[in-house]
Amino acid sequence: MTDNAANLQQPIIDLQNVAVGYDGENVLSDVHLSLMPGSFTFVTGKSGAGKTTLLSMLYLIRKPYKGVLNVFGTNVNFSNRATLANMRQRIGVVFQDFRLLDHLTVYDNIALPLRVRGMNEKEINRRVMELLRWIELHKNVYKLCSTLSGGEKQRVAIARAVINRPDILFADEPTGSVDAEIADKLMRLFVELNRVGTTVVIATHNEQLTSSYNYQRINLLNGTAKLLPPLKRI
Repeated sequence: MTDNAANLQQPIIDLQNVAVGYDGENVLSDVHLSLMPGSFTFVTGKSGAGKTTLLSMLYLIRKPYKGVLNVFGTNVNFSNRATLANMRQRIGVVFQDFRLLDHLTVYDNIALPLRVRGMNEKEINRRVMELLRWIELHKNVYKLCSTLSGGEKQRVAIARAVINRPDILFADEPTGSVDAEIADKLMRLFVELNRVGTTVVIATHNEQLTSSYNYQRINLLNGTAKLLPPLKRI
């Protein structure tokens, strides 16, 4: 078996007996989960169940209080800042509050991850404009993000997260601020990204969304997390 084939057999995210929370109080306890490379997973649960908390741990902003969290085969608990920084470069995140740089244009916000990588401007322009056309913001390319509507900011945040073609994409309620037509287009973008190899994890309370796509779910309930099979497509 080749190294690449062996890697495909190993979870890209693995949690064993993990607890995470705030100020010594657990939000989630005794979590055992494994996600394989190239998987697509919804994180579901009522408001306050811990969806955002779980995601913040998985995209390496928060460490668990106890247990073992492995991402890309590396134990996060014992990783130094440089190792965590390198791992984060392989991760894309769509935050619920967008976290855009409002003093920059739409174009510059989306181009930022590619510029950090040192990509040449011609290739950056090609990728950014292609993505802007897909999310129907190509007419807003030079607008400051501070002037955009909530739905437009949502789309820019998603574009910025996926432009780098990350190994893992985490999205926290990514369709919450857009209409049904744009939500469907954004989901097709996530599906296509997954199809070419990105592991996708989406937190949502939208039951219609999860029932419309045939993907597994992590359901959060009473401080626990359970991996469930896909819902039947409507």
